[in-house]
Amino acid sequence: MLIDYEEIKSPRNAYGETLVELGAKNPNIVVLDADLSSSTQTCKFKNAYPNRFFNCGIAEQDMMTTASGLAYGGKTVFVSTFAMFATARCLDQIRNTICYSKLDVKIVATHGGITVGEDGASHQALEDISYMRSIPDMKVFVPADCEEVHQIINYAAVTKGPMYIRIPRTNLKSIFDPKTYKFNPSSGVKIKDGKDITIVTNGETLSEVMSASNKLQKIGIEAEILHYPVVKPFRYLALKQSAQKTKKVVVVENHSIIGGLGSAVCEALSQYQPTKVIRLGTNDTFGQSGEQRQLMEFYGLSDNKIYEKIIEFMDVK
Repeated sequence: MLIDYEEIKSPRNAYGETLVELGAKNPNIVVLDADLSSSTQTCKFKNAYPNRFFNCGIAEQDMMTTASGLAYGGKTVFVSTFAMFATARCLDQIRNTICYSKLDVKIVATHGGITVGEDGASHQALEDISYMRSIPDMKVFVPADCEEVHQIINYAAVTKGPMYIRIPRTNLKSIFDPKTYKFNPSSGVKIKDGKDITIVTNGETLSEVMSASNKLQKIGIEAEILHYPVVKPFRYLALKQSAQKTKKVVVVENHSIIGGLGSAVCEALSQYQPTKVIRLGTNDTFGQSGEQRQLMEFYGLSDNKIYEKIIEFMDVK
């Protein structure tokens, strides 16, 4: 399932390329963007199928309403902009038009999380998963590499209903082998077996967690890693089984610790397997401008900081 070589690739490119592939197969697919198609890479679809691409300008709320109309007309609609603009600015349209009517609109938002970097707090969506999780009938996905982006976009194209798919600005390490990995919307993904602690993560922090796990292994701590590309609906069985074994859970996410993956984990465990949990993410704070790697370090999301927090949590001397 896991790839045996390291390769850095752009998930935004993977999104744009997958749209082009889908457009050749399905003439009912249309794509909308809010004047950011070069950043979101929907420009690839625009170049291939200009009659099925609509630039709605810097008018994100209108874009969501337009997407709703196209979906009412039988189209499968992919709509993209930065995560901050796609969610916070458009909650009314997403809730009352797209989700209430269960429309076939796929919101694929790029530039999610603290790693938007130098653009600063106004552009760093740290609450978007929380917003989308709370809306009825919305499904929420956070892929971890380009292969998973490809497979989740393909899944979205053939699965009816509203979806929110979050893609980071950063390039990502390749993790999943395209020859053997199969995206499963009904389960979390066990990346590594372990007996001492469970680490739950998704998105771009998966590679950080894998690196931190290797450091832990060198001092005799065997961490079990669970990747949850589907945040909603949250399938808790793998988590419950792992927590029963390790008795300690750490959640790592490039998002606020309020309302995102950490909240989903705590909600599930409190009901099915009460377990001590710590959540690593932005701690009820806005982001700030800075280089991506420096921000990951500052907010405790780098492999070194994750390693240190787990050592502290396990009270290793």
